[in-house]
Amino acid sequence: MSDLTHLEEQVRECFGRAVYTHKTHEKMADSCADKLGSFKVAQLLVSALTASGAIATAFFEPQWVKVFTAVCSVATLVISGYMKGFDPGGTAQKHRDAATSIWPIRESYLSLLTDIKAGQITYETGVKRRDDLQVRLAAIYKGAPQTDGKAYLKAQEALQFNEEYTFSEQEIDCFVPPSLRKGGTR
Repeated sequence: MSDLTHLEEQVRECFGRAVYTHKTHEKMADSCADKLGSFKVAQLLVSALTASGAIATAFFEPQWVKVFTAVCSVATLVISGYMKGFDPGGTAQKHRDAATSIWPIRESYLSLLTDIKAGQITYETGVKRRDDLQVRLAAIYKGAPQTDGKAYLKAQEALQFNEEYTFSEQEIDCFVPPSLRKGGTR
C-alpha cells in the first residue's frame, strides 16, 4: 500500500467527519430555532391570557379570574426570565455560523481527495494540505458551540436516509449549462 493510499484513507475519514459535523451544526441550529419559535408562541399566548384576565377583573368579581390572571402573570414572568438567560436564537445563529465556517473546509477535503485520486499531488503536498485543513478546522471547533446527540442523529438520518448531501446525475444536469451535462446534450 502506497503512502498516498494511506493519506487518502485518512483524508476520507476527515472528510466524513467534516460532513457530519457540518450537518450536525445545521440540525442543531434548526432545533434551536424551533425552540425559539415555541417559546415565542408560549410567551405570546400567556401574555394574551394575562391581558385578558386583567381586563376581566375590571368587569367581573369572581375570585377565580384573579387567581387565573395571577397564574398567567407568573407564567409570563417565568418564560421571560428563561428567555433572558437562554437565547435560542443567538445559539441557532452560532450553530449556523459554525456550519458556514466548516463548509469550505469540507469542500477542501473533497478537493484534496479528488487531487489524490487523480494523481495530481505528491505525498508531501497532500500532507501539507491535510495539516492546514486540520489546523483551520481545529480553530473553528474551538469557537463552535456544543452539539448534542439528538442533532447528530438528525444529521445521520439526513445524510444516510434523506440523502441531503447527494444529488442524482439528472439533478446536477439541471444545475449546469448544457455543455457540462452528462445525461445528454454536450
